[in-house]
Formats: sequence, C-alpha cells, structure tokens
Amino acid sequence: MKRRNLLASKFIALPLTLAFANVYAIDLSPVLSANTKAVGFARANSLSPELAEIVVARGSTPLENPSAIASFYGYNNNGPMLPASGALQSATNDVEASKTEPDKNTYLVLDSQHGADSTYSYGSHFLFQGHELGIGGYITRINLDADAAHRVTLLADKDINGKALPAFDGSTWYPWARRLLFTAEGGANGGVWQGTADFPSVVEDISGALGRGGYEGIQADSFGNLWIVEDVGGTTVAPGGRRPNSYLFRFVPKNPLDLKMGGKLQVLQVMSQAHVGAIVWNPDAAASILSQDEKDLHTYGKTFDTQWLTIHDTDMNGNAPFDSNALARVAGGTPFKRPENGVFRPGARFGEFYFTETGDTNANTQAGSAFGGFGGLFKLTQRSPADSHGKLALFYLGDVAHTGLDNIQFLTDDKMLAVEDAGDSLHIQRNALDSGYMFDARADYGNAANQPVRFLAQGRDASATIDSGLAGSPSFKNDGDNEITGVHVSDGDASPNGILGAKKPRPFKDGWHVFYTQQHGDNVTYEIIRSAKHSMNDD
Repeated sequence: MKRRNLLASKFIALPLTLAFANVYAIDLSPVLSANTKAVGFARANSLSPELAEIVVARGSTPLENPSAIASFYGYNNNGPMLPASGALQSATNDVEASKTEPDKNTYLVLDSQHGADSTYSYGSHFLFQGHELGIGGYITRINLDADAAHRVTLLADKDINGKALPAFDGSTWYPWARRLLFTAEGGANGGVWQGTADFPSVVEDISGALGRGGYEGIQADSFGNLWIVEDVGGTTVAPGGRRPNSYLFRFVPKNPLDLKMGGKLQVLQVMSQAHVGAIVWNPDAAASILSQDEKDLHTYGKTFDTQWLTIHDTDMNGNAPFDSNALARVAGGTPFKRPENGVFRPGARFGEFYFTETGDTNANTQAGSAFGGFGGLFKLTQRSPADSHGKLALFYLGDVAHTGLDNIQFLTDDKMLAVEDAGDSLHIQRNALDSGYMFDARADYGNAANQPVRFLAQGRDASATIDSGLAGSPSFKNDGDNEITGVHVSDGDASPNGILGAKKPRPFKDGWHVFYTQQHGDNVTYEIIRSAKHSMNDD
C-alpha cells in the first residue's frame, strides 16, 4: 500500500499549504567575540542586542513532587549544591550533588494536564526535558503558567515496569501516537523511550522496535517516519582525531498510531567519489581519519548520492532490542564524526534535512578542518522524506572557532541556529567558551565572505566555574564549563501539523517561543525574547 503524507491526511485540520503562507524575516546584530575562559572567573552571557533572555527554571528550582533521587530541577539528592569551605573531593567524599543536566527542550500547548497537586490548575503551556546525567534518569515538565510551588513537575523516573530510567539526551513530540520520545546516548544500552505528556507519565522502552544505539537527535517527518541522529565517538588516534563511528537512521513505523508495533530501521549510505561503492566503516582507525572519503565529505561543492538501507524489520527479525550501530556497520552504512542533532527546513516540504557534526573537539586533531576534525553542518536533500534516494552535501565546514556544533533549530524558514558543545579542553586550547550561531540556509559558506552570525556568547556561571576548578579531582563527577543545549523554536502545536518543519516559524509572534538551556553549573533554562530596546525586521 502506498504510504500517505500524514500531514495532508485526516489527522490535521488545515491544508499543508496554509502553513507556508507567510514570510517572516529576522536580522540579528552579531556578538563580536566569544567569552574567554579564565581560571576562577565567571562570565555573563552575551546576546545579540535585539535579544534578551529570561529564566524559566534553574537547577535550584524545587520539584513540586521530590523523589528519592532528586528534589530540585537540576540537582540530585547526594550532596550540597556547592562545596563547603575547605571541602576536598576524593573517591569517598562527594563535595557537591550530582548535576542532572536537563537537555533537549520540547514545548507543547496542552489542555487539562495534571500534576502532583490535584487541586491546582497547571495552565496549558509546558516545556519538557529529559536529564542527561546524575545518579538516575528522569523526565521533567516546566509548567510555564504555574506559580513557584508548582513550576516544575517530576513526570517520571521509572518506566512502566518499575525500572529506573536512563539518562536522556534528545526529545521530541510524536503527535500520531500522542507520545513524548526520549533518546538515550548509551550505545548498547541506549535507545528510545516513549512517555505520555500528562502526570504521571507512563514511560515505555521501545528499543525493540527502534534499536539500541548512541541516539541523540530525533525528529518526525510528514510521513510519520522518525529520523535519528547517533553520536558514538570512535577510536581516538593521537594526537586527537576520532574515527568516524556514528550513523544517521530512519525508522519507518508499521502504524504511526502505535510505535510499539514496530517497523523498519534504516541507515543512510553515502556513495563515494573516490572509489567504486559506498563510504563505509574502516577497520583501520588511522587511515579512516585521513581518508580521501573524509576529505571529500568535508569539501564544499561536492554532492554525494545517498540511499537508505533497511537493517532491521520487526516483521522479519522480531522485537527484541538490537544493536543498531553494529547492524549499520555490517550493512554498509556511512559513519560520520559524531553527528548529534538534525532538523527539517520549514517550507521545504520535509525535503531538506540539516544535521550537525561535532567533530573531534580537540584543537590538535590531525584531521584539521579539511578532514572534518572540527565537524560542521550537512544537508540531505530528497524529493520526499519517504524516498529511498537523495543527495548529501556539506553546508558548513567547521574550524577551531566554530566547532562542537550540537543542537540545531530553524528560527525562520531560512535562518538556522546551531550551538556549540566544544568542551572544557577545547575551551582552554582556543581560550573561548561556547557560542551560538545563526546560519542562512540560502548562503554559500564556501565563499569566505559569508560567515555565520554569533547570536550568543555563552558565559560561565559561578557554579560551573567552581566545577571547572575541581575538574581532575579524584572521582569528581560533574562537568565544568557551561554548554549550550536544548535550543528550541516552536508554537507548541501538538497536532501532526505542528511537528518541527511543518510550519514557517514566527519567533516572538503568534505564540512562537524560543528556548535554550545553559547546561552544567546552575543548569538554567531560558526563554529568549525580544530586547525591549530593539526591534526586529519582520514582515
């Protein structure tokens, strides 16, 4: 049976064409430089002057329903929020609580939602997160309409069988099944979990259908397929290059109303321009880092043929959890250098998919820019998101000043945000903390005159500054410098017509909101708003 485009089916109230009727443009003035990293010094965040940020939750915000592992949004219960004076970290002394690191944000407008207080009205605007680290995974919901006592609800820390949840990285809303999806970047212990949005969330491990891997980014297309971006670091070869070891997956469900029914998991294969056949995993780590294929992939102007290969079908292979990374390698999928997140371009009818590649996060990588050592952005083009074949091209080649690109999101139909997670070591090497950049999907970044606009120079809060100083202490468990994550632009539409890429965003208007999380340290989640003193160029 021919599969329908579900956005044009009975599941939505409006024709697809109405979603693309308006034009909306934004111009931002650049933040001229990144914040520098200095021992013992915190830094304030700097945004484009047209923007401002407000706190919607911070790590010390209490959970309305504390659990055995967590009583606050971003802290576990195994220590104080800050080290006591003179406290020394050791294998037997935790000087501070584990920081849970809320990650990818998902915004929804929902009615009749419940919380721990049966007498309270929680409103209709909600922001959901999985938490990436800590002593146990959990899911939170920021109740944006609620008072301080009901601001953050712990939705779940166990699955439907009473098993502890893993640490989560990615999240999205899957409207056909009415489920939140969370990804765990745990390799053979990773996978996808689905949960209901209301309290308490009913959470199920659906990795028997979608596999186990280092899953991070996850997005639905208009056919109800799920595109999953994997981040699995490969073998590191001195002085700092990593073997490409991560894959781009597509899951084609049998029935979008129930993902547990299974379907087909596919891996992207990219055809080589250097030899006959595909670009595949190379058992020689050193050779793979400096291969002609890697250089070609990271060269402007080259376009590669692609195809999707089915590596698992629940009708044929059953529904026991399986290692998707291993199957992708055997099948001849094309590995990348730590891709992390991807998003469809609005207005392109789900025919353009952009994804980030983190790279080596090491200024000393022998790969350099030319072989993808600093990652970049890729663009995959297909006539339809359900097609078997497409074209892949480099959209932006990273360098030491623009690397570790992680979360990605479209701010408008042509302006795209990508934010860094470069890591403490690279921060030291380049003396620069992370930044967020705005790219223009219409630009040719092979032309050196075209450069992305820095819209955010991430600072470092006092808590992260302390953690940076403690890094290297025996058994110290928290990360150091702040990281930008969870950048998210949405109007909260929970119907199939509201999936990311279905509408042209209108940030700061018509119910559209922009969020991000300053991960690590105080773990603050912000909403980005218009600056009171500046106006946007919007039509």
